[in-house]
Amino acid sequence: MISLCLDSSYKDYVVGVAEDGVVLSFRQEEAWQRQSEMMIPAIEEVFKDENINPKEVDEIIVTQGPGSYTGVRIALTIGKVYAKALDIPCYAMSSLMVLQDISRPSICLMNARSGRSYIGVYDKSECLLKDQVMKNEDVLQYVKDHPEYVICGDLDYLDIKGFECENIAFNMLELKKQSMKVENILALKAIYLSGN
Repeated sequence: MISLCLDSSYKDYVVGVAEDGVVLSFRQEEAWQRQSEMMIPAIEEVFKDENINPKEVDEIIVTQGPGSYTGVRIALTIGKVYAKALDIPCYAMSSLMVLQDISRPSICLMNARSGRSYIGVYDKSECLLKDQVMKNEDVLQYVKDHPEYVICGDLDYLDIKGFECENIAFNMLELKKQSMKVENILALKAIYLSGN
């Protein structure tokens, strides 16, 4: 079973290829506002690394947001086109959920700009706090009120330290086991959140 993992929801892009649940090759690097020009070559590179024909892919695993308005759509569009063209299954999941430390309950954060954060709290596939937009001061209070949770994501904008996942493709594969398969690939849409 060859899996292609894709995420472009925030500052990094993630491309990974796996066989039978084991990541063989992946690229994860900062590409803010350059995801569209960097992802296709990265996909070609991971296939070349492992001598895999792109037509051998058996499934797509992709994030669907929240995140950067344009960024979310890049991986999602590539994943949808790939799944439709090859007539293979696609699994979609929260871009916050894949940021977690899957060994413990995690507060997953992303900068939503204008003094706000995207926040979701997860314990593996169990959602403890539904993805939402929250004011940064409320996020910091939530973190203070839940010291037993690890804080995950790109946290520089909040000036706090936490866990930053070095292999999001691995998380995507692990979490796919509990994710729902997309029944209608043409109906798969990005998740955009707005807040007060």
